[in-house]
Amino acid sequence: FFFGLPMKIDCFKAYDIRGKLDDELTPKIVYRIGRAYARWLSPEAVVVGGDVRNSSATLKSALTDGLRDEGVHVIDIGLCGTEEIYFATNYFGVDGGIMVTASHNPIDYNGLKLVREHSKPVSSDTGLLDIRKIAEEGIFLTPEGDALGSCKKISCFDAYIAHLLTYIDDSKLKPLKIVINSGNGGAGKVLDALEPHLPFEFIKIHHEPDGTFPNGIPNPLLLENRYHTTNAIRKHKADFGIAWDGDFDRCFLFDESGEFIEGYYVVGLLAEAFLRKLPNEKIIHDPRLFWNTQAICKDFSGTPVQSKCGHSFMKQAMRKEDAIYGGEMSAHHYFRDFFYCDSGMIPWLLTAELLGVSGKSLSSMVKPRMEKYPCSGEINREIKDVTGKFNDLEIFYNEKAVEVDHFDGLSMIFEGWRFNLRSSNTEPVVRLNVEAITCELMESKTEEILRFL
Repeated sequence: FFFGLPMKIDCFKAYDIRGKLDDELTPKIVYRIGRAYARWLSPEAVVVGGDVRNSSATLKSALTDGLRDEGVHVIDIGLCGTEEIYFATNYFGVDGGIMVTASHNPIDYNGLKLVREHSKPVSSDTGLLDIRKIAEEGIFLTPEGDALGSCKKISCFDAYIAHLLTYIDDSKLKPLKIVINSGNGGAGKVLDALEPHLPFEFIKIHHEPDGTFPNGIPNPLLLENRYHTTNAIRKHKADFGIAWDGDFDRCFLFDESGEFIEGYYVVGLLAEAFLRKLPNEKIIHDPRLFWNTQAICKDFSGTPVQSKCGHSFMKQAMRKEDAIYGGEMSAHHYFRDFFYCDSGMIPWLLTAELLGVSGKSLSSMVKPRMEKYPCSGEINREIKDVTGKFNDLEIFYNEKAVEVDHFDGLSMIFEGWRFNLRSSNTEPVVRLNVEAITCELMESKTEEILRFL
């Protein structure tokens, strides 16, 4: 007996699975993916969880059915963030974990993030394409009674909260007023649980989980989504502010004046914090912007190591180098003690501790680095003939370049400035980042490249 007929599945991306509901992603497709994941990994037990989206519960149920029909025992940890799946996979010592989430995608999307044992990522170069092939073929034995796996709802939330608190020394914390914007995603529950253990006053906005996202999709990279946090910081005279995406594996910081801090400078801030405590450690960074991070590593006896962009590449580099910390300018921050995975909670806790230890404001800690290494921030453009345009750009600048590499996209270094241009792995755009030793040079070169594109 066999189940299913061959079908084309278009929701597999480079790092995870994302698709438009009722078209690219349906319960039937998710059921097949659950069975295919189990067939590929042969796990005994798997953790599953879901974000606040209204479609997540139904998709998680279909996923669970697929896993169980392959004989897998499922541990359902309920409503959670992606990092809770990373934690639970290790806490329960199971063979894998799957998170149902579309993070910051539009409301009519959802998806899956997959890991195997020890929260090792499953991406296009580590098994995701094999899972897609199995799911599309649809050749599954009809499940029978004794072959079915079980499903139990078990929480490890308290243990997760306790683990987060190990990253800070409460004796070094000082009372702070902090604006927290959960974007009506899943972060609020975690903040409520942390609150009794911390000497902070939280100003909570868009705090309650709501799958209709009444205040907009939780994506703090969008300019229109930042002003709520900025206004609250100014109104309440807060020490700093934090905003998260929907599954809170990324956090975004705002200083005491409400100014948004580019993720690039947060990477440098945290790298310095780790290296002050533990010099000679390795720090992983991506190729988009890195002069500031490399300079900090040099100043504090650390070793910078470059990784390709994307969580799967960063996690592989973290494990290979046994790095203490890694960061991407996209606000993904990775920690050795968090299974080499990314967390949206640990960065802000470390930042709060830094404010307590230094006695400085957040702006005073980051602005000197911003002035020394100004950057354009990431600029996205849709262009035709990406390969041709990249080649033309390299030829145009080649004579003046000090260094050219194709490690991840096109990177070119010149006297006093550099840029990285790469195709997105998740969207049909190219992404440009420029940094320089003066703001004027950075702005002029950014405009020059944009005109060329």
